[in-house]
Amino acid sequence: MSDIEFSGVTKTYPDGTTAVQHLDLRIESGSFTVFVGPSGCGKTTSMRMINRMITPSSGTITVAGRDISATDPVQLRLGIGYVIQSAGLLPHRTVVDNVATVPMLQGKRRGEARRAALEVLDRVGLDRGLAQRYPAQLSGGQQQRVGVARALAADPPILLMDEPFSAVDPVVRAELQTEMLRLQAELRKTIVFVTHDIDEAVTLGDRIAVFGPGGRLQQYDRPQYVLAQPASDFVAEFVGRDRGYRALSFRSAEGVRLHDIRTATVDEIRALRLELGEWVLAVDERRHPLGWVDVTGVEGFRAGKPLHDCMSAGGSLFPPGGDLRLALDAAVSSPSGIGVAVDDSGAVIGGVLAGDVLEQLARQRGEEDSERNRDFFENGFSDGLSEESR
Repeated sequence: MSDIEFSGVTKTYPDGTTAVQHLDLRIESGSFTVFVGPSGCGKTTSMRMINRMITPSSGTITVAGRDISATDPVQLRLGIGYVIQSAGLLPHRTVVDNVATVPMLQGKRRGEARRAALEVLDRVGLDRGLAQRYPAQLSGGQQQRVGVARALAADPPILLMDEPFSAVDPVVRAELQTEMLRLQAELRKTIVFVTHDIDEAVTLGDRIAVFGPGGRLQQYDRPQYVLAQPASDFVAEFVGRDRGYRALSFRSAEGVRLHDIRTATVDEIRALRLELGEWVLAVDERRHPLGWVDVTGVEGFRAGKPLHDCMSAGGSLFPPGGDLRLALDAAVSSPSGIGVAVDDSGAVIGGVLAGDVLEQLARQRGEEDSERNRDFFENGFSDGLSEESR
């Protein structure tokens, strides 16, 4: 077990600044918890108190039931992985030696530590061909993967991550988030992840701890409840006015109707006859979507323009097993108003309409209301009768 518990924890600095105020919080073993909030709200301070990089002014922090103030800080940190922004790699060491650092500090021989490091590189999706490179020879995304690999090399039960993906571009960031979810599903570490990005928190967290001004914890709950039921005006403002849209990511799109889409290969586009307002989805020989074409696009293609200049961007795709947020986004981001649904191979299987997504949402809410009413009459109402009868 590697649960973490804060009991009445406060951190006040010598200049009188209070970074964290009376924090009570229990992080369950094997969970992915995200500390989120604006700059200066105490989220990073709270995380750094877990491995004693910062000492609380008052209160108690326990890890697996043991008070960390009674634990040697070096031994404590050797059992906790730590990933920071921009990876924090040792520039004069190769990738494999960076990853092998902690196992060697724990007493493993260099050869054994290096072999283990190579296995961890495989786990985080890095080519072993990068093992002998230096950090400066890697992309930002590769450096962050090495940072995660180094934190995992000694197989610690706890992993602390301090805004690790904030310095990379959005595409790489999304890839790293997906990789973290895959790793967590496989390894089940106790992860504490700090970010100021509510979308990242919702994507990654089993639970979200929202910190506010003065280092006060505003809400600690599952992401869907933080979005649907903010505990304070601060939380409601922080998660944004589009929190209802974000909450769609927790609703299944199973049952949303798929419509037939008119498609055409590159060779077929020249022969198309379209009316104003009609759209056709251009596909390759594997039925992978290339983009949408209307009357003006067809005429331009006939006139000799390259196809990519005649197509409108296809919008986002709706993947297998997607949620209502992905389905709605695919529909509203498409120039034709039809979201493109694809199978596991990326081939087109149909289209989704925004109206159908909203109908599915209404059905789900109706079912939830019926379930709540049934619970009330079967449990709440009967409980009231039994109490009255007594």
